[in-house]
Amino acid sequence: MEFHLENQEFIELIKLLKLMGLVDSGSEAKLVVEMGKVKVNEQVEFRKRNKIRSGDKVEYAGNTIVVK
Repeated sequence: MEFHLENQEFIELIKLLKLMGLVDSGSEAKLVVEMGKVKVNEQVEFRKRNKIRSGDKVEYAGNTIVVK
């Protein structure tokens, strides 16, 4: 999967998960991050509002999002 930032410097991790349809709600996104189920650039990420920038790779539930 790819996500294009389109005139943005970054997107918050929980917003990206929701926009890409990997979770049903913002509260579910927060929960999966808090539980350590999300990786950013191959490292487990616990910061819900981590700024995801171009070149970052987000992994969750067998899905990989490459941010461009």
